[in-house]
Amino acid sequence: MLMFCPTCGNLLLVEESTDSLRFSCNTCPYICKIRRTISSRIYPTLKEVDHVMGGSAAWENVDSTDAVCPSCSHNRAYFMQMQTRSADEPMTTFYKCCNQTCGHNWRD
Repeated sequence: MLMFCPTCGNLLLVEESTDSLRFSCNTCPYICKIRRTISSRIYPTLKEVDHVMGGSAAWENVDSTDAVCPSCSHNRAYFMQMQTRSADEPMTTFYKCCNQTCGHNWRD
């Protein structure tokens, strides 16, 4: 957790004084004794994979190819290719089963 000086806005440092720890500012004479434990936790929420890759709209204008679905063994799948790694690596191919009842997603 970062604490900032209320006087000048710079980052406060934690230093040890004779009897306790304290926040101090390097720029101005601000000093504040630490009297209790200070903690804060923030857990970031991760985006869903569909939102990162465009969601359901990304699958609207894609081609289909011969590929066997690992879920239902249907022999046709929609596909799109995306450069997910560096340029010297091959593109990643994402598949979606053409079977309307399955709709399984996988990648190659």
